[in-house]
Amino acid sequence: MIGRVTASTHLSTYSFAVVTKVSWRRQVGRDGGLPLFRAAGIPVLLAPSWWLGSAAIVVLYAPLVGRIAPGISGLAGVLLAATFAVFLGLSVLAHELGHSLVALRLGLPVRRLRLFLLGGVSEVMRTPTRPGHEGMIAAAGPVVSIVLAGVFALGAMAIPQPDAVWLLIAQTAFANAAVAVFNLLPGLPLDGGRILRAGVWAVTGRRATGTKAAVAGGGVVAAALVVWAVWGLMAGTEDRWIRFGVCLVTAWFVVAGARGELAAERKRTWPEGLTLGELVRPVLQLPAESPVSGALTASAGRGVVLVRADGVAAGLLDRELAQRLAATSPHAPAEQAAVPIRPETVLLENETGDEVVERVQGTAAWEYLVVDLEGRPAGVLRREDLKAALDRR
Repeated sequence: MIGRVTASTHLSTYSFAVVTKVSWRRQVGRDGGLPLFRAAGIPVLLAPSWWLGSAAIVVLYAPLVGRIAPGISGLAGVLLAATFAVFLGLSVLAHELGHSLVALRLGLPVRRLRLFLLGGVSEVMRTPTRPGHEGMIAAAGPVVSIVLAGVFALGAMAIPQPDAVWLLIAQTAFANAAVAVFNLLPGLPLDGGRILRAGVWAVTGRRATGTKAAVAGGGVVAAALVVWAVWGLMAGTEDRWIRFGVCLVTAWFVVAGARGELAAERKRTWPEGLTLGELVRPVLQLPAESPVSGALTASAGRGVVLVRADGVAAGLLDRELAQRLAATSPHAPAEQAAVPIRPETVLLENETGDEVVERVQGTAAWEYLVVDLEGRPAGVLRREDLKAALDRR
C-alpha cells in the first residue's frame, strides 16, 4: 500500500555540525546537493537520492490512481503521482523548517537543510546547552507534521466523492501523520530519541546518560522494523517485498544514526577525573614588539600572550605564522604573527569540562586563553591537546 511506503520512507531528523565559514556553493558542490533556495536565510539543498525516492513514489502511486479513478488516463495518473511526490517533499521541508526556525529562535545557527532519499535533515551548528532547548527543537518538526496532517485531512473531508484529487489530499494527510508518528518513536536519530534524551538529561543532569538511553531506543526501533519486515514475508502480504526493502534500509539508517550520535557524544563528553589544569599549557606574556624569533624560542611548550605598550593584549602568538615570519624576517615584531583574542576564545579556569568541550568544538580556533576569575591569564589550551585527551578516553 502506498500509505505504508510513505510512512516508512520519509524520516526526519536534525544533526549538529561544527564548521567554519565557507562559500555556500563550494560546500554544495563538495557534498553533491542541488541548491534550491534559502528559507529564513537557511540554504535548502536537494540531494541526488531524493529523485530516487520520488521516482519510487510515482511508480507505486500511479497504479493506485487508476484503481481509485478508472476514468483517468495513464498520463494523468503519472502527473498526479508526481504531484504527490512534490507535496510530500514540501511537507518534509516544512517539518525541517520547524526544527530550524526553533533553533534560530533559541540562538543556535543552522548550517543548512537537506532533503534526501529517506526524508530530510536540519544541520544545527551548535549543540543545545539545555535539555529544554533540545526537546523544543526536536518536537517542533513533528508538531508541524501533525498540523499539516490535520489541514489536509479537513481538505479531504470537504470533498464529497472520492476521486483522484481526494486521493492526493488524503494520502498527503496520511503521509504527514505517518512522518509525525514514526519520528516520535523514542530512539536516536529520530526526533523522539532526541526528546527522550532531553528528558533523561533533565532528570539526571547528564547529557551523555540521555544519549545512551536514546541510542538503546534506536536499537529497539531498528529491531522492530526488521521484525515487521520479516512478518510481512511470512504472512505473504501484498506489499511484502516493498516493505522488506524499505524496512531494512530504514533500520540501517536508524542504526547508523544512533552509532553516530553515540560517537559524537563521546567526543564531546569531558573524561572523568580529568581537570582543565592538566591540559592547560603555561602562559608567557611578552611585549608585542619583541622580535618574532625570540618570541618563537620562548614559546616552546608554552602559550604566548603578546601585550602592547598600552597594556592591551595584541593576541596569542601563532607558532606556524611565527615560524614563517622568522624564516624571512627574524627581527620583525612578534605582533605580526599574533592571532587576536576574541571573547569566544577565552575560557574561565572554573568552567566545567563539558562547557569547555562545547566551546572548543563550536569555535574555529587552535588556541584558547584560560583566565582566572580576575581576568588574568592562567594558561593556554590548545585544540590538539583536548582532542588527544578525548581520543584517549
